[in-house]
Amino acid sequence: MGWMNDESGLDKCAANYVPLTPLSHLRRAAHVFAGRPAVIYGDHRVTYAQYYDRCTRLASALVSMGVTPGDVVATLIPNLPAQAEAHFGVPACGAVLNTINTRLDVDTVAYIFDHGEAKVVLADPQFMPLAEAAVAQMVGNAPILIEVADAANGWPASGRHPVYEDILTLADPNFAWIMPEDEWESLALNYTSGTTGRPKGVVYHHRGAYMMTMGTVISWRMVLHPVFMAIVPLFHCNGWNHTWMMPLIGGTLVCCRDISADAIYAAIADEGVTHFGGAPIVLNMIVNADEAERREFHHQVEVFTAGAPPAPATLGKIEALGFNVTQVYGLTETYGHVTECVWKSEEWDALEQSDKAAIKARQGVAMPMMEHITVVDEAMGQVRMDSTHQGEIVMRGNSVMKGYLKNPDATAKAFQGGYFHSEDLAIQHPDGYIQIADRAKDIIISGGENISSVEVEAVLMAHPDVSLAAVVAKPDDKWGEVPCAFVELKEGCTGDAAQMIAFARETLAGFKAPKLVIFQELPKTSTGKIQKFELRNHARTL
Repeated sequence: MGWMNDESGLDKCAANYVPLTPLSHLRRAAHVFAGRPAVIYGDHRVTYAQYYDRCTRLASALVSMGVTPGDVVATLIPNLPAQAEAHFGVPACGAVLNTINTRLDVDTVAYIFDHGEAKVVLADPQFMPLAEAAVAQMVGNAPILIEVADAANGWPASGRHPVYEDILTLADPNFAWIMPEDEWESLALNYTSGTTGRPKGVVYHHRGAYMMTMGTVISWRMVLHPVFMAIVPLFHCNGWNHTWMMPLIGGTLVCCRDISADAIYAAIADEGVTHFGGAPIVLNMIVNADEAERREFHHQVEVFTAGAPPAPATLGKIEALGFNVTQVYGLTETYGHVTECVWKSEEWDALEQSDKAAIKARQGVAMPMMEHITVVDEAMGQVRMDSTHQGEIVMRGNSVMKGYLKNPDATAKAFQGGYFHSEDLAIQHPDGYIQIADRAKDIIISGGENISSVEVEAVLMAHPDVSLAAVVAKPDDKWGEVPCAFVELKEGCTGDAAQMIAFARETLAGFKAPKLVIFQELPKTSTGKIQKFELRNHARTL
């Protein structure tokens, strides 16, 4: 091996080093899969050649509006073709894509516009009033608003802003894509939900997204030409990076504005959907669908699910319907899923259904694009893998964020010890499989949405009758978990649960408001700290 130490002349060059980026997938697909279906949404059906053309025109249009490399382009769009096109068209002009949660309140959207310094916002007419109201509250420079009309589904353009299809028509179809010179360049900006205070801006790099697409293909056992339905919102970790992945294997992306059981069954039966990802609420929706909503299909559908583990009864029922469910786990900071419950057929196939479901609810082991994921104690030592000892899930690998935008302290804290700290508490089984035991920040996962108990408590504490408030997760058959508020009133006040919930909804997005309010004296330690574990136990019995 001595000759390997002489590397004279063995340097990086244009022939042997190309920065990794998911943009390469669509450039290749436009040639290799030119005539194959790329995106489907009702009557909107485009091939890969047409998809590439539309993304190219979007990049050209953004440049004509003054967007330069490094600028942020935001979106407020459901899972529609324009949202998928933004995933390629925005970075193709060197800009950074910021897909914003359409369920957020005006104040939070205004903060995101300001903090991310959005130059342009692409907004669906359904959410244009939200965008306009947020712009009116901004402190910094207002972005250009572009309307993405969907007239066929009852959302025509208002006429107050330039229209998406018009700007594509006028754009240059020969625009030369601006590919990254360094794969560490920023690709996307995603804001967390579920932390104390303002959401943090998570910055993705091109390399991380590229590796996510490669690792997911392996973990999902994919072959060429899958038909993938976008159910996970594309504002959640860019839809777990699946839109960037589809061109890699010539897959078809099926879009849907409003997710419902009949829409899912129809897409499986009519379009041949083979894969989708979704929170446990989606599984419940499928299982509990009325007979009139169901459609026959004769192939197995592969499902990634994440968030609160699905109930064993739900897993048993959905798999009997023709769906194979794999539990995955990740965070906004890790581009979405980075662990998977790899199934060990030789050990687990013969188990009872309830035992299988319990195993499938585990978060599992690291996916291929990650280097190491484990559970550690406070001193960063490996916890005992005995299914009992708890610690924090930490991880390192290619699909970890660059850091938090304009927040070096939070970034340094998250990366202490050379690992990303999830702040999720878990146990590890003897085989190394991870299983979440609790959430260090009391995050409530409701229908796939992260809700900070601290944020909800702060709103309730602003009510004039409230002395103390504590919010915990209450198990829910439909949503997985919902916020349950325990409220201690000031002396002489009487509680009205409906009024308290209405008060919370004045400030919070609807999904964050408590679904149940219990008035009682809160259990406390000798130092006055609220004992949330008692409240969690109580909530489980309600």
